[in-house]
Amino acid sequence: MKIVIADDHAVVRSGFSMILNYQPDMEVVATAADGIEAYQMVAKHHPDVLLMDLSMPPGESGLIATGKISSDYPDTKILILTMYDDEEYLFHVLKNGAAGYVLKNAPDEELLSAIRTVHQGGTYIHSKMATSLVREFIKKDQESRDTDPFNLLTKREIEILPLVAKGYGNKEIAEKLFISVKTVEVHKAKIMEKLNLKSRPELVEYALKKKLLDI
Repeated sequence: MKIVIADDHAVVRSGFSMILNYQPDMEVVATAADGIEAYQMVAKHHPDVLLMDLSMPPGESGLIATGKISSDYPDTKILILTMYDDEEYLFHVLKNGAAGYVLKNAPDEELLSAIRTVHQGGTYIHSKMATSLVREFIKKDQESRDTDPFNLLTKREIEILPLVAKGYGNKEIAEKLFISVKTVEVHKAKIMEKLNLKSRPELVEYALKKKLLDI
C-alpha cells in the first residue's frame, strides 16, 4: 500500500518512514510538513493511507486538512497520529472524515495494525480512546433524549398524537381511548404547546419524522 506521512517534525517523518518501508506490504511515497503540503502530496500520489498529525504549525492544521482531503479524496484513508490523548480531538477528527486515531507513543505493532485496519476499510481507535468514545456516545444520546421535546409528552399524549396525525376527530379519539372529548382537546393543546407546533400539517410532518404513524 502507498502511504503519505504528514508531520511537522522531520525526525518523526524519518522515523516512521523507516518503520513502514521495512514492511513488505507498505511504501512511504511522500512526506509533508503541514496540512497544505499533505493535501498536495495526496493529490499527487493518491496514497492508500495518509498518516496525519493534528498540530502542524505554522501551516494549515491537520484537523482542517483532514476535512478537505476526506472530502476531495475519499479513497485515501486518513489515520490520525498524535500525542493528544483527548476525546474532544477524537470526536472532531472522526467527524471530519478520519478513519482512525492512534497515539504516537503506541508500540510499532499497534501502528502497523492500525494502518492495515483502515486500509482494509475498517476504523481504528486506540483502546483507551475507544472507551471514551463509547462513554461520550452514551452521554450525548442521553443529552439528546433530555432535550427532545417528545420526551415531555405524557403516555396519553403519545397515544393521541398519532391519532390526530392520522386524521381522527376529537370524538373518534375520545371513543377509541374511552375518555371525554374535552380531555382530548386539552391533550391536543398540550401536545401542540410542548412540541412548539402551530398547525395540524406541522403535527403530521412531525409524526412522520418520528415514525409515529405506524403506531
